[in-house]
Amino acid sequence: MEFKDEKYKSLGKEAIVTKLKQISEFESKYKPNSSSIGMRKWCTDYNYRKREWEWRQSLSNYVISNNNVDYR
Repeated sequence: MEFKDEKYKSLGKEAIVTKLKQISEFESKYKPNSSSIGMRKWCTDYNYRKREWEWRQSLSNYVISNNNVDYR
């Protein structure tokens, strides 16, 4: 597996490869579930990772701009 993402990663290449190994071990012991499938997709799909990053950014911006609570 080759990892080419340079912009939307929040983890280093080694951490993502390690997570993929953990997912494979989990799925071989048990069966794949929605969490393991989603994590595998996040680790292997650049566009999925990009959309997830954009979603987190827009959610954060929404909370900041539409909330009158001062969190300081």
